[in-house]
Amino acid sequence: MFRSDRLSHRGTRVLNRWYAHRARKQPAATGFVSQPEPRTIGSFARGRQLVAGNLLFAGYLVESSSTGLWEVLAPDAAFDAERHGFSWLDDLAAAGDLNARAKAQKWVWGWIDVHGRGRGPGWSPNLAGRRVIRWINHALFLLAGQDKEQTDRFYLSLSQQTWFLSQRWKGAAPGLPRFEALTGLIYAGLALVGREELADPAIRALAEECREQIDAQGGLQTRNPEELLEVFTLLTWAAAALNEAGRGVSPEHAAAIERIAPALRTLRHADGGLARFHGGGRGLEGRLDHALAASHVTEKHADGLAMGYARLYAGRTSVVVDASLPPKGEASYNGHASTLAFELTSGRRPVIVNCGSGATFGTEWRRAGRATPSHSTLCLNSRSLARLSAPQRDTGHELLLDPPDEVLFARHELEEGARFEAAHDGYTPEFGLTHARTLDLVSNGRAVVGEDMLLALEPKEKARFDRALKAHSEGIAFDIRFHLHPDVDATIDMGGAAVSLGLKSGEIWVFRHDGVATLRLEPSVYLEKNRLKPRSAKQIILSGVTMEYATPIRWALSKAQETAVAVRDLNREEPETFD
Repeated sequence: MFRSDRLSHRGTRVLNRWYAHRARKQPAATGFVSQPEPRTIGSFARGRQLVAGNLLFAGYLVESSSTGLWEVLAPDAAFDAERHGFSWLDDLAAAGDLNARAKAQKWVWGWIDVHGRGRGPGWSPNLAGRRVIRWINHALFLLAGQDKEQTDRFYLSLSQQTWFLSQRWKGAAPGLPRFEALTGLIYAGLALVGREELADPAIRALAEECREQIDAQGGLQTRNPEELLEVFTLLTWAAAALNEAGRGVSPEHAAAIERIAPALRTLRHADGGLARFHGGGRGLEGRLDHALAASHVTEKHADGLAMGYARLYAGRTSVVVDASLPPKGEASYNGHASTLAFELTSGRRPVIVNCGSGATFGTEWRRAGRATPSHSTLCLNSRSLARLSAPQRDTGHELLLDPPDEVLFARHELEEGARFEAAHDGYTPEFGLTHARTLDLVSNGRAVVGEDMLLALEPKEKARFDRALKAHSEGIAFDIRFHLHPDVDATIDMGGAAVSLGLKSGEIWVFRHDGVATLRLEPSVYLEKNRLKPRSAKQIILSGVTMEYATPIRWALSKAQETAVAVRDLNREEPETFD
């Protein structure tokens, strides 16, 4: 075993050297067939922070005012991946001044010096694809003022990375990583002189990936909304590049864009951000609108479910519900036990949320964020809907095990609004109980009326419930959690019978319940990728026990009567900080 590992490691080194040598033997790219138009969107604020030497990657802040980017010791692999992917180049280009350009040039040519030899942490197909896209998009920004020697080194490195992608793109994992690798290869093949012959195989491979990876609902197997947005953005970039080159877009490629666009509109909240499920965040500011506009797809929303999610919308109030099974197998490496969890946004203000992905805050936060209690849904006997596997030997991924077997779903348009109904059997094997949830959003968007039911329906399920009840003589405990956004000011009201929720827009929402459960307000957290630590928040919890075959718990969330029909929300979001 030891000897085989050594040979494999040595073989990898030799192969990497061969790729670098082969790339040098190929006709090096001498320039662009046509100057590509930049399409990526960066953050001016983050660009200014990078110029100041504040490196915020994967939740880690490293101050590096006196050293370059590549001399910094990476705190973990995610930090390393972000800097080698060069998405930060978008931010420096957004800043756009002479200092930002000088920093970008120093870091790009620094990468060529330190990591440009065809091996090391930046030489995976997805990172190479991501990096090539940025280099080509911002070539004018990077090459301004550079002499011929530096320009030739830039093109030679691009040529080597393009050859690497042509040989290694199949090694990228299916899904977003492979789409990144193929889009980078298409970009380079269309843009670089001397690399035109590499575009055609990549175009055919991209069409195949679109057919296999994008399902009928316009979704991915991972069910991660932010990941779907990234794939959609790559497909629109590739389509634009192909059209500009006069090549046209394959039917499979065009059909994938047409399926994804309405799905993303369904996953978008009233404030323009994405629903945060299965490891995804809200998406980069402006990216969703930009990608939807670039797609030229006019269909507004998906009919029924979109990637397993349902959406209710009225009066600038949006509700997005996870109405399907969690992802399975390798696709569940970022999956959450969130079935029937929902998020609610009023205008520009998120109200009910899920805690989000804790991946950037360490292993314990990541595991906690994936559990059912971190989502706005019912949790039975403090049990999560699914458990996590041990880390996989080859990837280190922790997969979801024992998720629900079935989710039933229905959506109805009513005279007074829209109704969502769904149920899952995640707790049936242990307790014999099915969790059913109904959500009614009234037509003016001023109220959501909900009912959560615990049901033992079939004789076999009733017998299982009876056995579970013998082990829990005081009843089987349940908690229904409603996690609040950190900007929501929550206070117990009406002698403990309600909770008042004040939004920064000036709106007041009131949470009430039918008295079957006990209401309390407790601390919670909000996990954001661009923060250094979790944000403090609160959660409403309805707690009780079930001792019957049917236990309904009714609740409502509605705007206070004194809240205006139309609120002019002039409060601005706080600027991004590093605390």
